[in-house]
This record gives sequence, structure tokens and C-alpha cells, in this order.
Amino acid sequence: MGKKSKRSRKSESEQAAPTTAVEASSSTPSLEDESRVAPSLRTNRPEDISEENLRCEDPYEDLYEDDDESYEDVYESSGDEEECDEMAIDKDNLPSISENDGSCPPSKITSWNPFQNHDKSNLEMDESAYKMHHALTPEWPSLSLDILPDRTLGDNRTRFPHVVTLVVGSQAEGGKNKLTVLRMSDLSRMAGREKTEKELDDEMLGEEWRHEDSDQDEEESSSSDEEEEDLDPVLENYSFPHKGGINRIRVCPQNSDVVAAWSDEGVVSLYDVGGALDLLDRSLMGSSNNSGNKKDKNASETIGNKASTYQVRKMRKDPFFVYSGHSTEGYAIDWSNVIPGRLATADCDGHIHIWNATHPVTSKDIASKSSSSWGNSSFEVKPTYSPSGDNIDNPSVEDLQWSPNEATVLASAECGGYVRIYDVRCPNRAMISNKIHGNGADVNVISWNRLVSNLLASGGDDGSFCVWDLRNFQTPDKSQSPKPLARFHCHKTPITSLEWHPTDESMIAVSDENGTYIYDLSIEEDDPEHSSKRGVNEADNGGTEGVIPPQLLFVHSGSEMTKEVHWHPQIPSCVATTSLTGFTVFIPSNL
Repeated sequence: MGKKSKRSRKSESEQAAPTTAVEASSSTPSLEDESRVAPSLRTNRPEDISEENLRCEDPYEDLYEDDDESYEDVYESSGDEEECDEMAIDKDNLPSISENDGSCPPSKITSWNPFQNHDKSNLEMDESAYKMHHALTPEWPSLSLDILPDRTLGDNRTRFPHVVTLVVGSQAEGGKNKLTVLRMSDLSRMAGREKTEKELDDEMLGEEWRHEDSDQDEEESSSSDEEEEDLDPVLENYSFPHKGGINRIRVCPQNSDVVAAWSDEGVVSLYDVGGALDLLDRSLMGSSNNSGNKKDKNASETIGNKASTYQVRKMRKDPFFVYSGHSTEGYAIDWSNVIPGRLATADCDGHIHIWNATHPVTSKDIASKSSSSWGNSSFEVKPTYSPSGDNIDNPSVEDLQWSPNEATVLASAECGGYVRIYDVRCPNRAMISNKIHGNGADVNVISWNRLVSNLLASGGDDGSFCVWDLRNFQTPDKSQSPKPLARFHCHKTPITSLEWHPTDESMIAVSDENGTYIYDLSIEEDDPEHSSKRGVNEADNGGTEGVIPPQLLFVHSGSEMTKEVHWHPQIPSCVATTSLTGFTVFIPSNL
């Protein structure tokens, strides 16, 4: 039993062995089956290399991909430690590099200062600084200009294109001088300039108010915006002969048909330019009919009928009133804003004459469009003030300004640094007289703030301009000059003109011989200690000469010998200037 049993058990084990092998082979796939399994699921077992399973491996695989292994470890493992030691650099013994090494030295960046650098030959206009800019070069230069308000276009006009009407006086040789009424129409915005958010809001509000969100009107407004860039400026003018060069010219505020001109021959002439304005208005109606929306035939026919039936007065070429009572020529002239027909003129000998209309013009007279509301006997002129006091040697009166709300109060700017306040009810003496410039520099121009009547600005021949509070203008000690609210002496050339903004009480436009500058006096310096370090007191906002003050908002340069600057009363922030090189009308982009 033993041998037989052993043999039987052996046979049973031998018979069971293949079964186990079959089970193992079924759990472990063959090479053919393994090729069908994803690489991540394949079992790792040693295989014999053959032609069928031959694989290529990169001996440099993962040499630099291991984050834990540094470059030094790689070099050490490669056995190149000696080469690394030879390549080591001693940072402490590096040779110094000369400043002159290199292809070119570093460039020095400099900024242009309008108060120090006056070489304008290399200046280029930055068109992005302007919403609108148009310039005109006349045959003869002009020392003075004034703005004629438009009677049909309305106030606070923000929509382009704009229309600007000016009256200018020439400084020509011989008998070629003339007084000219200029109308510049179709003045579009700067080419390629996008509208600001405020401009878009203004136009949207205007469209909603006029058209009440009509689809047809929106198409018309969009078409007009597309045509805006294609408009070319149009210039029209009518001239009146004038005897002698025109020193200064002013438009009557109550009746814009009447213009006063100070001649260099000592004569003051009054012109009626109403006929020229009527012709320009009719021409503007005709041009709007031709360039308007052609889809609306009824509107075009209506405008055309108005233009054809528009009443035009006869244009009178010669002045309707001439006054030659002054002893010499002068520059100071100003109309009263309170009493219609009241005018003040002053000459270089220090004499001030007051004009009063014997028949003041009313709104009914202006609406009736009579041939001439004022005639040759319409004014009564009286010499009211003569030179007196400490300024007898150089008594020339350079500028005059009526009070914006007092009918009888008048201010004068005089040579020798004097500013005087007069009341025409008290002739032959000044109510207040102060020498505001201790160095004796002439006071060239003054401007009375129409919104804050106690503020008066003055510009001197020494390049400084000041703002005065007339409530504190009279000092107890006459030997001491009053202290201004603000003094700016950053300009290096004489101040030739200044004027307060018509709707912003803190903004003022100033011109000197090198350019036009716009200031916002409500701006305060961020670092008052910086001013104290420079030795500037509270009133000296302008700091030292040539330093740009923080109140300066805009600089318009490029003109030669700027003589006068005015704000347009109906177009917000529109400025008109005259200089030796011509006339400029512009709107700054930051206003």
C-alpha cells in the first residue's frame, strides 16, 4: 500500500500542477494581450529583449526635471567638480565699468517750461490738447478784437460745428485800416478726436429733449454726426473803412450792433454793424439750407423761405458818431453792463471821459431793426477826471472797467503801478487810489469779476498779475500797498490781457507776449511746505519767476506777441485771441 499510495499521490500532484499553471497563465496576460491594456495598468515584469519587444530609452531622461535635485548635484554626479571650480568668479575683485562704456551715453530728459523756454521753432502742436482749434492769418495784424454775440443760435452751445463772429481792427500802413466783422462757421472738432463722456451726455440730453426718442430723428442725428468731420470751415467778412490804426475795440453789451473803436489818431468812433450782421445771418440760413438734411424737404423749404424773406438793414460804411475831444490817443475803453449806452474812454494823458446816451436803446428798438438806433446826436460826452496825485509825471490810463453791478463805479489801470476806483457822481477825484506795484511797473490791464463783484484782477508790465478783494483794497496807511488774495509772477514778459470766465467765478484767461494761459484759482497746492521752502508766502501762489504754478490748467503757445484774449459768452470754454501772427479760436480739451 505504501508504494502504491505514494505513486498515486505523486500522480495526483503531477496532475494538479498543470492546472495551477493554467490558472496562473490566465491571471497574467501574454505580450499580445498586454499591448491592448493601458500602460498604467500593465504589470511590471522582466522581459527578454527580442526583435518583437525592442524598446528605445533616453539615457538622459529626467535629468533636469527633478525639482529636488539641484544643479550642483547634477554637476557633482557628472564628475565635473574641477571644471566648476575653475569657472567660479570672484565678485569682490570684479573690474569697475567706466561710465563711458557702451554705444551712447544715457539721454537726458527735459520738459518744456512755457515761462523759461521761449524758442518756439521746435514746438509741435499736440492736437489731443484741443477739442477745437482754428487759426486765421489776416492781411494786416490786429491789436484788439471783440466777440459779437449771435442773435439766433442761442446760449450754452456745445454741439459741433460752431459759429463764431468777431469784430477786429487793423494796424495797416497808410490809409488801408478798416474795422472788419468776421464770421467763422462750420468750425468742427479736431480731426480724429473722440467725444468725451460729458459731450456724449450733453448731446444725448439734447436729442431726447428735442426729438423724444424718435427713431427717425435718431437716424437724422447719426447722419449729422457722420457729416460733422467732412465740414470745411467757412469764412465771411464785411469791412468798414477806418481812419488810422485801431488801438482797441469794444462791442456794446446791450446792443451788439454798436461797436466803439479807439483810433491811434486820438478819435473814438462808433459804428453800426447791424447791416453786416443781417447779411451774415441770411447767408448762414442759406448755407444751413444747402448743407442740411436733404431728406426733410419741408424743413429745407421752410429755411429757404426764411432766408429769402429775412429783413436786411442797409449797411452804413461810415461811423455814425465820432468824438475827437481827447488830447491824444488812448487804449482804455469800456461799456457799462448796467446802464445801456454808458461808455468810458481814457487817453495816454490821463484824462477820463464819460459818455451817456441821450436816447438809451431798448429791447424794442433792437427788435424793430431800425436803420440806426443811435444817431449823430445820441451821446453826451463829458471830461470827468484829470491826472492828479503822485502820478502826474506818467499819468497814462491803460485800461478801464465798469463795475458789473454798480452803475456809477469805475476802475482804472494806470502807469506807475496805480489802480484807482472812481464814482462818476464825484468828479475830479478818485474814491480809492493805491499803488499796487511797489517797483513802479505799469498796470496794463484789469478785469472785474462779473460773478463775484468784489474781485478785481490786474496784470502788470513786470509779468505779474494779481487778484484783489475790493473790500480790503483800501489800507489805513496810504504808504503801504494792499495785500492781494493771490499774486502770480511766473511770467517773464508783460501781461497784455486778462479776462474772467463768464460762468466760472474762479477761472481766468491771461495772455502775455508768448502765449495764452488759463488758470483755475480754486486749485490749492498739494504740498504747502514746498512753497514755504521756496520762500513763498500765502498770496504768492505763482512762486518764483519761471516756476509753473499748480493753478495753471492750459497753455496755448505758438502765437507771436499775443495782444488780447476773450471768452466766448455763448460757447462754453471757447477762447478767441489776436496776435501779430493772426487770430485763433480754440476750446481746450481739459475744460
